[in-house]
Amino acid sequence: MKKVVIASSNAGKLREIARILEPLGLDAQPQGHFGVPECPEPHVTFIENCIAKARHASAHTGLPALADDSGLCVDALNGAPGVYSARYAGDPRSDARNNHKLVEALRGEANRKAHYYCVMVYVRYPDDPQPLIGEGRWHGEIIDSPRGDGGFGYDPYFLVPEFGKTGAELDMDSKNRLSHRGQALRELAGKLQNLGI
Repeated sequence: MKKVVIASSNAGKLREIARILEPLGLDAQPQGHFGVPECPEPHVTFIENCIAKARHASAHTGLPALADDSGLCVDALNGAPGVYSARYAGDPRSDARNNHKLVEALRGEANRKAHYYCVMVYVRYPDDPQPLIGEGRWHGEIIDSPRGDGGFGYDPYFLVPEFGKTGAELDMDSKNRLSHRGQALRELAGKLQNLGI
C-alpha cells in the first residue's frame, strides 16, 4: 500500500476518503499522524485553498497528499457563504450560528437555490505542476426550519427536492452517493486509477 497524507483531521471525511482510496492500493493517513500544522486558507476560491492545503501537507511529510475544500454557495447571496462556510458567523465557529445567519440573510427572498461544492486535489510532491483535480456539486434549496438529525453544517436546512428530504434526513449511503464530496472523490479516484497512481 502506498501512503498518502490527507490534509484533514475530520474523522468522518477521513473514513470516506480511505474507503474509496483503499481499492486503489492507497493507504490514507491523516496529516495529524505526521504532526502537520493547519494550513492557512487566505484565498477566495475553493481551488486555491485546496491546492495550498495539498502542497502544505506534502511539503511537511514528503508524501503524496490529498486535500479537499468545500462549502455552501447560495445563488441569492452571490455564492456566499462560499469558502467562508465554516466560519460564516465568525468565531467561535458554530453550525447553529452559521445556520441562523443564513436563514436571516434569506428572509423574504424567493430564490432559495443553493448548492454544495467540493474540490479535491492530489499532488505527488509539493511542487507538482500537474495536480489532479476532482469536483462535485450537489444542488438543492435552503429551507427556513431544520429537518433531520444526521449530517452536519448546513445539512438540516439543505433540501434535496427530488427526494423531498434534507441532507440531514438522508441515510449515510444515499448522502455519500449524492453529495458533492462523494462526487469529487469518485472523479479524482477515477483519474488516479487511469494514471496508475
